[in-house]
Amino acid sequence: MLLTLLEISVIVTAAICFLWWQIRVRRRRTVAWNTLVANLRPNRGDIELANHLNWNKDLFAMPKEKWQSTNVAEGLWTMYENAGVMLDIANYAAFNSTLTDPEAIAALRQDAFQLRVRVVVALSKCACDQMNESTYAIVSRATAYYADMVKRTAELTQANGRPLAPGFAASMSM
Repeated sequence: MLLTLLEISVIVTAAICFLWWQIRVRRRRTVAWNTLVANLRPNRGDIELANHLNWNKDLFAMPKEKWQSTNVAEGLWTMYENAGVMLDIANYAAFNSTLTDPEAIAALRQDAFQLRVRVVVALSKCACDQMNESTYAIVSRATAYYADMVKRTAELTQANGRPLAPGFAASMSM
């Protein structure tokens, strides 16, 4: 009797989780462009550093400088959240356009995964007071992935819908 109740509760719990996940996916697919762009949280210091380094290829920022430009944990968390939003933007462009490049979407997904892993590792090291050169290098790499994601997302929105690009550009330059 007890085993039967346990089996039923596991099955019901799995079914509820599956339905919740399906509802969440369906909501994400029906989100309007303006709502997606409004979910972006610009990280001023990180964008300035990325723009500065992109315009002048002779400059090289040390990992510790990149760490300071990200505004420590808050900036890292902003990059983590924006990675998910930029994936939603890429999926929106893919779903609503016939000109979407599957390779660009795959590269964005890979960058988002790498960025999120590095941010979690850096935040865990920061929380444990283990700030050393390897942590600075992780943040430096995360910043590079983030700059690539911003660039690829901007290119994707420009290629797939000219009316969509200004909203994305304005939200990332605040």
